[in-house]
Amino acid sequence: MKKRETSEPEITTAITDIDDVLKERGNRYGQFQDHAALSQKLKAVMMMHDADKYDKMAPDQREALEMIAHKQARILNGDPDYADSWRDIAGYATLVANRLEGKIS
Repeated sequence: MKKRETSEPEITTAITDIDDVLKERGNRYGQFQDHAALSQKLKAVMMMHDADKYDKMAPDQREALEMIAHKQARILNGDPDYADSWRDIAGYATLVANRLEGKIS
């Protein structure tokens, strides 16, 4: 197997690309630390409300609820007019509903 050589320009470009992505995300969703704190609080409320019921839910149901909480935190912490965040919430709910109705593709 031939070892791939890397050059500094590629590394610099990758760092610049990451910085650009993080700046764009920060502009859209607010500061990550603030989003993370809110997202974790929303998830904690769901999990502690009825821990036994939450634990008995299927993995896709728990994951969908957690992703919806994540999206809600992005909306509350950032741009509430970004339609894609709202579509994502509907998408996660639809995935679970489709499975419950036997419509898995």
